[in-house]
Amino acid sequence: MKEVDVMGVRVEMPTNNPIVLLRERGGERHVPIWIGAPEATAIAYAQQGVTPPRPLTHDLLVDLLTGLGHRLTEVRITKMEEQVFYAELVVDGNTRISSRSSDAIAVALRAHVPILVDEAILAEVGVVVPVEEEDEVERFREFLDQVSAEDFEAPPDETSGPTDT
Repeated sequence: MKEVDVMGVRVEMPTNNPIVLLRERGGERHVPIWIGAPEATAIAYAQQGVTPPRPLTHDLLVDLLTGLGHRLTEVRITKMEEQVFYAELVVDGNTRISSRSSDAIAVALRAHVPILVDEAILAEVGVVVPVEEEDEVERFREFLDQVSAEDFEAPPDETSGPTDT
């Protein structure tokens, strides 16, 4: 098992399906997992530190475990069969509970526990993304976050468009 970090939730084009992107810690392989819109929202909320006025389902699960005197130890993405990922919640270090991978990730982020992916999954579907390319994508994303439509409007005296004079 290899620990991974949640890079974020993205929308895959052209299908507009959300994916959660995991990156192996200390490595270059990324694992994309296609997920549903509600799970994408739950993961994004947890990453952004959004606290809803009332607990959402994943918050409730963490609160329930804690309230009953148990602790989520880690989350494991254990296998992939027919393009479906399977996960387990590990409670108190030894009790394993089957889970969808998207729900397991959402719960792990709320409980601040490690997310582990089986080496066989990394070998099969892990995509290597060079660090330089990742940095460039992040810089572009930051640019997009700071730019507005008004930044692309021409000044009043330059509305005629480009010329070659």
